Amino acid sequence: MNRQERALIPGPAGAIEVFVEPVDEPRGIVLVAHPHPLFGGSADNKVVTTVARSFRELGYVALRPNFRGVGASEGMHDHGVGETLDLLAVHAYARGRFGPLPCALAGFSFGAYVVSRLAKILAEAGDRAERLVLIGTAAGHVEGARSYQTEAVAADTIVIHGSADETVPLANVVAWATPLELPIVLIPGADHFFHRKLHIIRNIIQSAWRP
Repeated sequence: MNRQERALIPGPAGAIEVFVEPVDEPRGIVLVAHPHPLFGGSADNKVVTTVARSFRELGYVALRPNFRGVGASEGMHDHGVGETLDLLAVHAYARGRFGPLPCALAGFSFGAYVVSRLAKILAEAGDRAERLVLIGTAAGHVEGARSYQTEAVAADTIVIHGSADETVPLANVVAWATPLELPIVLIPGADHFFHRKLHIIRNIIQSAWRP
């Protein structure tokens, strides 16, 4: 049974609402970042909860924060800049509560973009993430006249994208991944929200992870 807790932790723009899903004898921690808050993204997004469940089954404590302005999280949307600092605060909270366990980072769409920024900050601080999972990664110019300069990530990053993504064109992700020599796991027929394909995301993550 899933034991979900709700925490309010201090952040740069006020309280951050975080859903914490502990496990017995954890082998790691995962932070899971949700899609764009101005387009309905929240910690309850089905891709986000699927990723969290996938990691719980691997023995990871899962933390799903709401970005600023969503749910009980305070502050206003900050186009990824403030959201990166919020994730950094959640990371510090996780470290303080659960100790020096390996910490993975996962994000969906806008959340993947923010996770790429957080991973860079952590690496520069000497606290490199164990591994990243980026799904439907916001990169380049996407629907809604938004443009993302997604950061470079480690070579073992798991990049998952749908062949029928109508929000972030596959070509955008290929253009970002090519100079990094990152493989992309393509889910045929999947749209941006991976309708009826969530089980495939779970299988990809669990098959790729190593004890």
